Amino acid sequence: MALARRLLRLRPHLGALPLPSPSPPRLLPSRTYISDMRRSAFIDRLLRSVRSEISFLDNSTPPRAPPPPAPFAVEDRPGEQWARLRRVFPSAEEGEEEEVKVDATLVDGALPPTRSGADTGGPPRLHITVKVEVSKAARPGVALNFECSAWPDEMEVQRVFPVRCGGPVPLQQYVGRQFSELDEEMQSAVRDYLEQRGVNDDLAAFLHAYMENKEHTELIRWLKNVEYHVKQ
Repeated sequence: MALARRLLRLRPHLGALPLPSPSPPRLLPSRTYISDMRRSAFIDRLLRSVRSEISFLDNSTPPRAPPPPAPFAVEDRPGEQWARLRRVFPSAEEGEEEEVKVDATLVDGALPPTRSGADTGGPPRLHITVKVEVSKAARPGVALNFECSAWPDEMEVQRVFPVRCGGPVPLQQYVGRQFSELDEEMQSAVRDYLEQRGVNDDLAAFLHAYMENKEHTELIRWLKNVEYHVKQ
């Protein structure tokens, strides 16, 4: 009871006592700020990786692009996966010329080092798809097409068939049999026909050397485009 009476006597003075001030709130980083920091870190990491690869390729010795076998001229396609070669071939008919177009892709496949399929441990045989078109100015409505496979040491014919030029193309044109199913004499005649026009094993070797250089060039261009868009 004595303690209660003392508290009652002190009651008028308790209101004058200063109350402890609350501590200021602790500021936490916002989710947006953290997200921006993470995004920036990811971009920096990607840029470092891309620039490192560009530097490595720039400092490495690229394979030298050989000159095309005469009289072919190369029409490169920067940023694309193929290139075109052209030449004019004098036709057997007097006063008439043929245009020979060769469209080749970058390396698009590989096989074991031996054609039998047995892997001997050597490097694979790289494959390039090649399409050859032979046309005559005097007959602009039709051309002769050859679908080929270029191996490092061999040009291999897959199919041969005529096509229309400048007109409607059938949705599913009949393109004949596989070249290997044709009569051996006809196969030999087709090879001779292409050989006369410069489509041969030497051209296959050139295409592999040229496309190796183009692959190096296109890879650097691609990396620089990635770098440019990431920086934006």
